[in-house]
Amino acid sequence: MTNPIHIIGGGLAGSEAAWQAAEAGVPVILHEMRPVRGTDAHKTDGLAELVCSNSFRSDDAQTNAVGLLHAEMRLANSLIMACGDAHQVPAGGALAVDRDGFSAAVTAKIEAHPLISIVREEMTGLPPEDWDQAIVATGPLTAPALAEAIAKKTGADALAFFDAIAPIVHFDTIDMNVCWFQSRYDKVGPGGTGKDYINCPMDKAQYDAFVRALVDGQKTEFKQWEGTPYFDGCLPIEVMAERGVETLRHGPMKPMGLTNAHNPTVKAYAVVQLRQDNALGTLYNMVGFQTKLKHGEQVRVFKTIPGLENAEFARLGGLHRNTYINSPTLLDPTLQLKDRPGLRFAGQITGCEGYVESAAIGLLAGRFAAAERLGRRVSAPPATAAFGALLNHITGGHIVSDDEPGKRSFQPMNVNFGLFPPLEPGTKLKPDDFEGRFRGKDKTIAKKKATTARALADCRAWLGIAPEVRAAE
Repeated sequence: MTNPIHIIGGGLAGSEAAWQAAEAGVPVILHEMRPVRGTDAHKTDGLAELVCSNSFRSDDAQTNAVGLLHAEMRLANSLIMACGDAHQVPAGGALAVDRDGFSAAVTAKIEAHPLISIVREEMTGLPPEDWDQAIVATGPLTAPALAEAIAKKTGADALAFFDAIAPIVHFDTIDMNVCWFQSRYDKVGPGGTGKDYINCPMDKAQYDAFVRALVDGQKTEFKQWEGTPYFDGCLPIEVMAERGVETLRHGPMKPMGLTNAHNPTVKAYAVVQLRQDNALGTLYNMVGFQTKLKHGEQVRVFKTIPGLENAEFARLGGLHRNTYINSPTLLDPTLQLKDRPGLRFAGQITGCEGYVESAAIGLLAGRFAAAERLGRRVSAPPATAAFGALLNHITGGHIVSDDEPGKRSFQPMNVNFGLFPPLEPGTKLKPDDFEGRFRGKDKTIAKKKATTARALADCRAWLGIAPEVRAAE
């Protein structure tokens, strides 16, 4: 019988790694510490529990890098994407999911797979040497004992920052006589209608008072980790407010592309958006409102938002510690620890950021480990694909500059077009029917479409899938 692959951590990366390895015909033992030991952010013992947003972000595979990653994962038989698609909720141009239904679906699939066994236990050290194929996918909430063991083995301290969690509001406590449904620019996304967000308008006086309240509000202090950097993609709302009074109006509270259905002739100075959080439509989360305000302050400050004066919160915001390793110096191109063959890392602990990115790295780790177990050649994805672009950032794409010495210069990254190789010289961008000067926005969109078309073609070839046949126009 084939020896199993051991996977530590049942989050998105660990669940995806287990699925990929098992689907390749290799037995898997998935070790998950919940409910034996909980975390500061998880509320259940379900696999792939979403602890921050319920959004997988853009599902546009033509002009958005994360949407492209969605498409590549679907081509690779991703469990996370299959369950996300099955439990999506309206979210404009994004793919958002019912978090409870999604986690339950992933758990059910993993539990039902004949080659996967789940062991509920805390791992307090690195996998023993006789686990010759193992994947550590413990994510941003790695338990202290294991984190210490990782640091001891790698000879470098883990890096840490804080991720922030946004509040969730009961829909029936939102005043829809003040608020209205609309996606920005009426954009329609998967499962959506173009009216997938609840919008709360503010005039200038209300906005200025709100910013002052955020800045002056009492915050939770974390003296033990003072100086720990935030990830810019998940900044607490009050940290953004501290950067300047206009910062929020050009970030999560921008009013562009929105028209107040109750008063169309008056343009809002700023807008707070809420996105559906569950399939029933009973819960909405406050978009971009991650916060370290104390709970009492959150209730006080957020109830000054027009339409939320009587809001009841299903969950208030909070912060959790996020730990990741210095992957460019520690891991080889197949996510293997350079000084211990067979031990791989996957997910956010490697220094990627985002649900989908974490699951994608889990997908790759599972495939790499399974290929090695089966005696097959371990083939890394092409750098032109989203898989390869993200992998290369983690395992070698980072350059240490003279003014950023040491491991702290490596920072977590979402997938983005800046990680992809440039298009080949001579790549045709201008459509045959385009007239006039081809530049600006048109050229930018064309470059993105060419990049994603190349990525999907190269990903298909890597996966051994026949090229896509396009219908004659």
